[in-house]
Amino acid sequence: MRPDLSPVSLYSRGGVVSPSVKGQEWYQADDVAEEYDDKRFSRGGQLIDRREKTAVLEALAPLDDRRVLEIACGTGRFTTMMADRGADVVGLDISSAMLQQGRAKAVQMDVADRLEFLRGDAGRLPFPDDHFDTVVAMRFFHLADDPESFLREMRRVSREQIVFDTFNRFSARSVYNWALPMGSRLYSKSEVAVLLAKTDLTLRGVEDDFIVPYGLYRSMPNVLAEPIRTVDRAVGSLSAADHLASVSYWNTKVR
Repeated sequence: MRPDLSPVSLYSRGGVVSPSVKGQEWYQADDVAEEYDDKRFSRGGQLIDRREKTAVLEALAPLDDRRVLEIACGTGRFTTMMADRGADVVGLDISSAMLQQGRAKAVQMDVADRLEFLRGDAGRLPFPDDHFDTVVAMRFFHLADDPESFLREMRRVSREQIVFDTFNRFSARSVYNWALPMGSRLYSKSEVAVLLAKTDLTLRGVEDDFIVPYGLYRSMPNVLAEPIRTVDRAVGSLSAADHLASVSYWNTKVR
């Protein structure tokens, strides 16, 4: 069953100006959408894809009949996965090209009847208050110029839970962040704690991972990435290495 969607405009809600996201034009290009999964989640990038999906599933389970909104759903990696596990899902993204890839993926996985892809602005969500059980935003907050505004909007439409990830300030990510095409917004744990307090969210749990940054995994084949990942996990399990993790997965509860 497809989620019940509001017919309200995708681009205006009371004339509110939406906060900006880095790299919108680049992200919406057709060639970027077509190559997105292959460039990021093939080769050693498969390990990243697997870990991110595990983080989402662990935070949301059980998914049967839950109403879920995914912000910046891109090509539908998480959207289709959640629908396949029984959730009624809406995937929202600014890029028509990305959404086209997601719709094709949904048909291929035979889950198109459990999800809807919409083009829209994460800063002005076209849904009434408390419309979803859960809102998920993966690979999004590192591009947000005003994360508090986006998180407030997610909080508005969620009645139970918000799950998201951040790239960490004091990690290997900061070493090469300057070289990335759009850069990334990096967060300390204290900054995220302030964001949660300001948006009236309670932390259920946080997991830190990937001392070795994503870019290195994507640059190598699996035969090399797998042993590096084994060492990465072993070092990351040490309490002294907590502050070295490049990414954190946040599971929060709406108060």
